[in-house]
This record gives sequence, structure tokens and C-alpha cells, in this order.
Amino acid sequence: MADQDYATHRRFVPGFHFALAGLIFATLIGASVNLVVSIRRDQPLYDPALLLAVAIFGIFLFYYSRVFALKAQDRAIRAEENFRHYLLTGSPLDSRLNTRQIIGLRFASDEEFPELARRAADEGLSENGIKKAIKNWRADGYRV
Repeated sequence: MADQDYATHRRFVPGFHFALAGLIFATLIGASVNLVVSIRRDQPLYDPALLLAVAIFGIFLFYYSRVFALKAQDRAIRAEENFRHYLLTGSPLDSRLNTRQIIGLRFASDEEFPELARRAADEGLSENGIKKAIKNWRADGYRV
């Protein structure tokens, strides 16, 4: 895996983010056109409406499959980074830190992690601000 930094840490899975998304939206457009044509020609609407419903279900499935997986990963990251902070400092993470901030902190090296966590809590740094403040990037190759 190539080195990670602020500019290269985002991950896209082409088959999911581009191909599948494109196919789902193409199906939605085709199903919508099919339904409109059927309405204009006074044809039966059951099949076109069912196809449109399946396309809409596909959008919901696409969206929620990603959101649910990310929520589970966010919980794991929160627990891992809290444990890492405890190992490094002997105390848990500041309760003022929100999940997005903790997710940003996961890229900080052990040397800068405790100080950056304190700064994030005191100054209310955003996830993006935390990532930009990191000097020694700690790669995360497991997040999808």
C-alpha cells in the first residue's frame, strides 16, 4: 500500500462508488422513463411501477449499506483511539471530543496524539483541522 497522507487518505472502491452507483442511477432513470412512457401510452403500469420501486429500493440499499458499515467502523475507531489514549496517558479521551474528531485523531502518531487530542478538545478543532495539524501521519489501511 502506498504511503498515506492528508491528500491520499480517502479511499474509493471503484466497483461500489462508481460502477454500482452508476448502474443504480441508470436503472432509476430508465425505470422513470419507462413509467412515463407507459402513462402516456395508456399502458398497464404495474411492471413499470414495480421496476421504479426496485430502483428506489436499490438506492436505499446502496446508501444504508455504506452508512451502516461506516457507523460500525466509527464505533470501533472510537474504542481503539480511547484505548490508545489510555495506554499513552493513563486517562481516557476527553469527553468533549466528538466521534468525528476522534476519527480525525486516528491518523496521528503516538508521539503527537495526546497533545493533539487535548488541542482538539480545547480548541474545538474539526476532523479536517485535526488531520491538517498532523505532522507524522499514521496510515489506516483498514477503513473502507
